Amino acid sequence: MSQHYLKQVPIALRSRHKSDLRTQFAALCYRIRNDKPEFLLVTSRGTKRWIIPKGWPLDGHTPANAALQEAWEEAGVLGRVAGPCLGLFSYHKSAPQEGGLPCVAMVYPVRVRALAEDYPEKDERKRKWMRRKKAAAKVDEPELAQIIRRFDPKLLRA
Repeated sequence: MSQHYLKQVPIALRSRHKSDLRTQFAALCYRIRNDKPEFLLVTSRGTKRWIIPKGWPLDGHTPANAALQEAWEEAGVLGRVAGPCLGLFSYHKSAPQEGGLPCVAMVYPVRVRALAEDYPEKDERKRKWMRRKKAAAKVDEPELAQIIRRFDPKLLRA
């Protein structure tokens, strides 16, 4: 498999605000148990819906590294980005002061090595491992559910 996704250019946000981009980077965190993938979902802070870790672009970081950073902050994930962007999903981010923001999230696969007991958003979210079918059913975004259903970690192995 090509390693071209590792040669991403870091994003420069000097002339923009993060919220102007309305693009987020997300981590589809997974592990293999009994030869089947399991996916780590977290609850959102506000509505407590099941989501995958995601966040705004980070100045000086690649999209893949920004996704990995969000996985750490929101779920305590210790792991690595395992491949290129798996796809995009759209959603409407709650932002009361702005009436909400239409967003697109680029999803990167993150192979989880371990979960930390202590991490930045530990007291704000729950995290839970789920099999493919359950994880796809728990997320609200149809495009994200499709990404989860179609993702095959075996295709990432060289």
